Amino acid sequence: MPNIKVMDMTGNEVSTIELSDAIFGITPNVPAMHTMVVNYLANQRQGTQSTLTRTEVSGGGRKPWRQKGTGHARQGSTRAPQWTHGGVALGPKPRSYRFTVNKKLRRLAMKSALSSKVLSGDMIVLDNITMNEFKTKDMVKMLGAVGAQGKALIVMPEVDAKVIKSAANIPGVKTALVNTINVYDILNYDKFVVVKDAVAKIEEVYA
Repeated sequence: MPNIKVMDMTGNEVSTIELSDAIFGITPNVPAMHTMVVNYLANQRQGTQSTLTRTEVSGGGRKPWRQKGTGHARQGSTRAPQWTHGGVALGPKPRSYRFTVNKKLRRLAMKSALSSKVLSGDMIVLDNITMNEFKTKDMVKMLGAVGAQGKALIVMPEVDAKVIKSAANIPGVKTALVNTINVYDILNYDKFVVVKDAVAKIEEVYA
């Protein structure tokens, strides 16, 4: 089982924690993680793009010239796709880009993402995160002390308004709960900062 040190908010080591091999110690499956990232991004798309076809463009009701004898190619409407101001042929219409991924692959991707953070040394475990007041400056100081400058995902076991609000204005920092983390966020953020109690919950959920 992989061991990782547990730090306090000042960056001092207070203990170590033994992580589950089945969740934090597997060989990362890159195709599974890629599928989940594509799924996440596809599900974020609104799919509201729309173009006008030749039946929806205004005008073009009259045949521009007679069928034969003019020397021109035959035309039935000035709103056909080859005309200026004509409709769009095979253009995008509103649609849903959502697709589902089976549970087995979702779990494999999540375990792979968590294991990849342990392998790269980018997982930081804290014994606790407590804020006495809504203070962005204190959160920045804490992240600097534990080595989580830059893009960091902070995972908490339960909602703490002071922690969430204190981190909200820091560029590149996001807070999440155990039940809201996803593969895209874990991979997208450089540092994975997780509270010790949240680690236990992750192992309980994905055991």
